[in-house]
Amino acid sequence: MQPVFSGILRKMRTHADAPVSYALRADEDDETGIALNPLLGKTVQLAFTGRIFCIHCGRKTNKSFSQGYCFPCFKKLAECDTCITRPETCHYHLGTCREPAWGEAHCLRDHVVYLANASGIKVGITRQTQVPTRWMDQGAVAAVPIYRVRDRLVSGLVEVILKHHVSDRTNWRTMLKGEPELVDLGQWRNRLLAECRAEVDALRAQKGLDAVTEVPDAAIASFAYPVLRYPEKLTSINPDKTPLMEAELWGIKGQYLIFDKGVINIRNTAGYEASLSLVD
Repeated sequence: MQPVFSGILRKMRTHADAPVSYALRADEDDETGIALNPLLGKTVQLAFTGRIFCIHCGRKTNKSFSQGYCFPCFKKLAECDTCITRPETCHYHLGTCREPAWGEAHCLRDHVVYLANASGIKVGITRQTQVPTRWMDQGAVAAVPIYRVRDRLVSGLVEVILKHHVSDRTNWRTMLKGEPELVDLGQWRNRLLAECRAEVDALRAQKGLDAVTEVPDAAIASFAYPVLRYPEKLTSINPDKTPLMEAELWGIKGQYLIFDKGVINIRNTAGYEASLSLVD
């Protein structure tokens, strides 16, 4: 067999090509990685050694927390705090941030509140610098900004307003079963801007007039994914239960590898030591 990749897994690198290009990488700073698109339609072997390492400190750990961290890092790092998944609870302004310098670099930065279509219309937030990466990581076929926001806390508060009208979740099973139903994101954006304007204006009055800015003319981004075939039945591969697998690679979407034998979320396996080989 021809080894293609060997190392500690990280989130796949994406690039907004047509279709989206993917690469496996063992280093967060690796801007190239190992190209995966050329492996479509080929039989590969995915092998996990059983060893897991923290993606922050490198410590060997028996269990991964929050997509790749050891328990001590999970408990102490700001990037593992609950406000990462619930940004409206950001507590930097209270002086209780686990790592104020990290918060200043990641949370006190311009964010966007956006609409996306991955398994249906949803609202989400991300740092401005993570556009369009965040959308590709979610497997969105289309996405568009609706607000530009001053920081993470305010973007979370705006998202709370919008999610009374649209979901803030992606159904990964629906996303991996095929293309979602087409949604007119421009029409939805205009509708939400109108329906939520009073509440958003009240938030701006509280947080500052420059805290939230409508972006009604932002372009809608579209994405196609390298998928030869979608599975009729979804089976999630657990590397702890299935450490060795030979299968044909059918596609890549979001952070999932789609095989004829099941799907695996590479982001969830961050920190796992693994190898990918091309079967002769």
